[in-house]
Amino acid sequence: MTLPTPPSPAPPSPAAADIAARLDLARDIIREAGLLALSFFNDRDTLAVETKANAQDVVSAADKASERLLRERIAAVFPHDSLLGEEYGLTEGISGYCWVMDPVDGTSPFVFGLPSWCVSVAVTHGTETVVGVIYAPVRDELYAAALGQGASLNGTALRLSDKRSLVDGVLGVGANHRVAPEIITGFLNALLHEGGMFIRNGSGALMLAYVAAGRLVGYYEPHMNAWDCLAGLCLISEAGGRIENFLVNGDLARGGRVIGAAPGAWDGLMRLVGQAEKGQEADETSAVPAAMRPA
Repeated sequence: MTLPTPPSPAPPSPAAADIAARLDLARDIIREAGLLALSFFNDRDTLAVETKANAQDVVSAADKASERLLRERIAAVFPHDSLLGEEYGLTEGISGYCWVMDPVDGTSPFVFGLPSWCVSVAVTHGTETVVGVIYAPVRDELYAAALGQGASLNGTALRLSDKRSLVDGVLGVGANHRVAPEIITGFLNALLHEGGMFIRNGSGALMLAYVAAGRLVGYYEPHMNAWDCLAGLCLISEAGGRIENFLVNGDLARGGRVIGAAPGAWDGLMRLVGQAEKGQEADETSAVPAAMRPA
């Protein structure tokens, strides 16, 4: 008789001391990487910029130099941790911890001289993001959070109010060419009809940090990469907000939907997202000839 294969054991829970050590390192190196990127930003006339997937998807020498610095600093202290970055991909480790980094989130604003860009660093363990740190060099703002330890901005604790809704604040919205434009236009149409307002500044990571700081009531983007969102989602959760768990619903390699909000805005945001995405599914179904639709 063949016995069933037992399920793989769940990874052990991360130790508080391990998380604290990685948070300390993340705070140190993200500032160093941010100041390196800022030096490129202040000398943009000589900056080398390359196009990736399309004209709106670019990478600069600053992105690459900043990520190399982050990787070198992490590997020197935690050589067995995995590393995943936007520019240099995945380096696998054996510790169970994975550093997920975006050396410059908001490269388009960066290369055009706009201040809305940042460096984003997260650490995951299993299906949890245990550290999230974002540094905005132009404003010298450092957002930091760790699992169960709360969130802070330049050392001041962040705690979100449960009184604000979609209609008495501003919502951050992201868009890119990986999703149908109709999802975004449908969502914005519904939001505006309800009396809400939105902003898009070119950096999803920074807008997620703004949610944690109470500057925005929420954030929605139909598809983001892990390095763009994990740190910001950790910040929102630790500041008392609500999020979809990207590591459960999304994918480290392929990305997924990102939603985070202050507690009072969550239900309204989820309702509008559901309407927009259901409407897009209905449009796609109606475009398929009746004879080809499933019974």
